[in-house]
Amino acid sequence: MSEYLFQPIRGRADEIIQAILSSEEVAGCPIDKNTINLVCEEIVVNIVSYAYPDNKNEYLQVIILNDGINLTISFIDSGIPFNPLNAKAPDINLPLEERQIGGLGIFLVKQLMDDVTYEY
Repeated sequence: MSEYLFQPIRGRADEIIQAILSSEEVAGCPIDKNTINLVCEEIVVNIVSYAYPDNKNEYLQVIILNDGINLTISFIDSGIPFNPLNAKAPDINLPLEERQIGGLGIFLVKQLMDDVTYEY
């Protein structure tokens, strides 16, 4: 198990993602690293950008577990609650110019991962 605590987080998304990708648990995982990078980038950037609009007490704890079968990455913060699982899925059948901005990243996370959970 690897555990990281980042405080403050503003402007540190790349560093946070790199720490996750460099962890022993991810390095020893057969899952495509580009997939892990995309998923982590979506989640980390959302937390860094939206969880703490006032920059007050900002932190992000990341816990990574690899039990040889499953890779689990937990993102823990005390920012504004947001359950991405409740977000309306984008209409991916619309032409690009008619689509609403936002929501595609969360959609990709749900599509790429076997299981995505949220707890506040």
